[in-house]
Amino acid sequence: MPDDGVPESRPTPGPLRVAVVGAGPAGIYTAEALSRQSDVPVAVDLLDRLPTPFGLVRHGIAPDHAKMRAIRDTLHRALDAPSVRFVGNVEVGRDLTLAELRTHVDAVVYTYGAALDRRLGIDGEELPGSVAATDLVAWYCGHPDADRARIESALAGARKAIVVGVGNVALDVARVLLRTADELEPTDMPQHVLDAFAAAPVEEVTVLGRRGPAQATFTTQELRELDTLAGATVLVDPADLALDPRSEEVAAADRNVSRNLAVLRGWADHVPEPGRGRLRLRFFTRPVRLLGTDRVTAVEVERTAVDAEGRAVGTGEVEVLPADLVVRSVGYRGTPLPGLPVDGRTGTVAHEAGRVLRDGVVSSGEYAAGWIKRGPTGVVGTNKHDARETVASLLADAAEGRLVPRGEADDLVRTLVDRGAQPVLLEDWRAIDAAEVALGATRGRARTTLHERESLLAAVRAAAAAAR
Repeated sequence: MPDDGVPESRPTPGPLRVAVVGAGPAGIYTAEALSRQSDVPVAVDLLDRLPTPFGLVRHGIAPDHAKMRAIRDTLHRALDAPSVRFVGNVEVGRDLTLAELRTHVDAVVYTYGAALDRRLGIDGEELPGSVAATDLVAWYCGHPDADRARIESALAGARKAIVVGVGNVALDVARVLLRTADELEPTDMPQHVLDAFAAAPVEEVTVLGRRGPAQATFTTQELRELDTLAGATVLVDPADLALDPRSEEVAAADRNVSRNLAVLRGWADHVPEPGRGRLRLRFFTRPVRLLGTDRVTAVEVERTAVDAEGRAVGTGEVEVLPADLVVRSVGYRGTPLPGLPVDGRTGTVAHEAGRVLRDGVVSSGEYAAGWIKRGPTGVVGTNKHDARETVASLLADAAEGRLVPRGEADDLVRTLVDRGAQPVLLEDWRAIDAAEVALGATRGRARTTLHERESLLAAVRAAAAAAR
């Protein structure tokens, strides 16, 4: 205190600086929860390695699901918050290390999802014509990293496809493969995707489930979508719908399962129709190996039964199903971020209520939300509750003094630019958005997705040049 007795003034602490790594739904909901609370002033940098936000809402929800993809409009509002800064085209591990990122902020929340597929682990899985659903979906949604040549080679000439898995993504893939060109034309698919589908009209898709319909993980809404196909009929073997006592109990206790069964039973009397495609749902069937030499020509499958513990067990009854395209859709898994440990078995970061654990101990200033926290479960909205739990932990740590603003630091974006990186900010994303809308208008669509990273960045540069 000065000699005159007047208390010495102290600088007001700055906001708590938080980096959120991953601008998909989990990251955006995390940023939104931080920006809407009033207990702690925050400044959020929402990072993504792509030049575009929204993650799997942009690159995972099937383009023919216009209503579901419209959730982007809701997510977009969170990007407009004054305390949130979108920083795209920045990859941790490429443009800066995790340790370097942590010197710029007081806390990091990992929300970068689970982008890799799980394998079947059977012979023939590497044959041409065998692809992961993650790769096929990335391609038809216009992901910049999609392996266009490999996917289009697998699709070329495909008439009979087998999709392994009975989750929502599997149904999305089956439905998209059987959509007619007229049905796909109004979507925001890149033009080369529309051209490839038009050149390879799939006639039959068989969806395989290892267990019965009571154990399938798809939602009723996704299941009903199959009945909207203009050029295909949904076929179900009535024998697959006869439930054992355990499955009857599952159906009685789970409303989603009971609704699914009602839908499936409504299709049990469907028969193939001449001139129409066929979408077969086969349960109690698992792939044993993929057959072929230069590419997949068939799948050997085994009939299964569900044991007392709910597991699929083989019966020894096998058959061969012709197929020239096989899509595995048996789950996603997370990958380590350089400097962040991820459990190799679960594909998730160890945590307590969102607080990251390193060697079993809470790591100060590190948090996780979304699929990298809990695994690839739930729907888009599930991430909102999940993010709130993590943010509550972060705010509690701040309130209890375990997490405090450290004062001034070099601006993250300025540091990135000085290093030669090309961070894409919100106004840049708006330029990309406008370019996609303009491209769609040339073909009478609401939007056409720009799929190449260079095209996305070119839209940013063109808008900047026009503004000069």
